[in-house]
Amino acid sequence: MEIKIYKLFFLLTYILLCGSCFEGTDFDQANDVVVTPEIELDLIYFNLEASKFYDYANNTEILVVQDTTDLDFLGGSDINDILKRADFFFEFTNSISREFNVSFDFLNEQNTSKYFMQTTVASGSEDTPVVSYFVQSLDEVQIKELTKAKKVLVTVTIPSSSQDLTGVLNLQSKTTYYLQIEQ
Repeated sequence: MEIKIYKLFFLLTYILLCGSCFEGTDFDQANDVVVTPEIELDLIYFNLEASKFYDYANNTEILVVQDTTDLDFLGGSDINDILKRADFFFEFTNSISREFNVSFDFLNEQNTSKYFMQTTVASGSEDTPVVSYFVQSLDEVQIKELTKAKKVLVTVTIPSSSQDLTGVLNLQSKTTYYLQIEQ
């Protein structure tokens, strides 16, 4: 008799467990999965010494310094559909006693501008460097243009320079990409 009670107990427990695990489960929801990862990547960085803004051989000012960085990962067709937003964060530390204009021109393979942003960096001194921040958020429409870019052209412009100018202009930047992957 005792064995029948145990068997009956285990049978009822088994039926309850099986019924409760599957009852009311909507398996069609598995097709409605949306994943929204955020990816944070370093973008560009530099340390420009004040001497880069003066040509000592010719005794002349150099008012514009440029550099290009490849961004091939932005131009992929796969990223174009899932990239929904991007936040750019730039941090400048300036110990040069001049203000700077800095522009970021995102270019395609034919060097056509697809997105442009610009900021001003406050002047500092070697004793008290000035830290400046520039944040730019791009929406979905702007992102469509940005994903056509293959490189970024950074242009640093100084209003005047001299051979006795000292200090460093430092840039560190990162970008947070907001993706939306739907199944």
